[in-house]
Amino acid sequence: MVPIMSLWMPILLSAVFSFLASWLIHMMLGYHKNDYRKVPAEDQVMDALRPFDLPPGDYMVPRVSGPAEMKSPAFAEKMKRGPVLIATVLPNGMWAMAPQLAQWFVYCVVIGVFAAYVAGRALAPGAPYLSVFRFAGTTTFACFGVALWQDSIWYKRSWATTAKHTLDSLIYGLLAGGTFGWLWPR
Repeated sequence: MVPIMSLWMPILLSAVFSFLASWLIHMMLGYHKNDYRKVPAEDQVMDALRPFDLPPGDYMVPRVSGPAEMKSPAFAEKMKRGPVLIATVLPNGMWAMAPQLAQWFVYCVVIGVFAAYVAGRALAPGAPYLSVFRFAGTTTFACFGVALWQDSIWYKRSWATTAKHTLDSLIYGLLAGGTFGWLWPR
């Protein structure tokens, strides 16, 4: 067993490598550029929604208040007429990326802690590189990627988008597995 505190270097470095890989994927490779489609008649849709002054948050339209309402003819008609949507409303104005980037890095560190915990409980100091790689990489992949699948299952997010994010997660897992294997205590 290897204590988490003795794995602080691979935790931090795997977070840095995942953070940099994420930047490379999103800023240089560009395969995520079509993850979100443009709404037809965007200006008219924005003009139509603006008077409602929707506060930032997640919304579902139409939305029922309970199971009984879901069975009502009025709700069935709303669903039939559409549009049916799930949307996230963000604050107005340009995004300040620094807070999201800071949160993303902390998230990468937390995933590194989970990878360290699993690998540290399963393996002893001096464990072979491939064993460490397998435990840390699989844990990292699962943390980054597998949880995203439920968005396609329940919220109809494009499976293509989910597949691209799953590929990203595999890259992060490979980087983390390599980092932990490289820096594993001897």
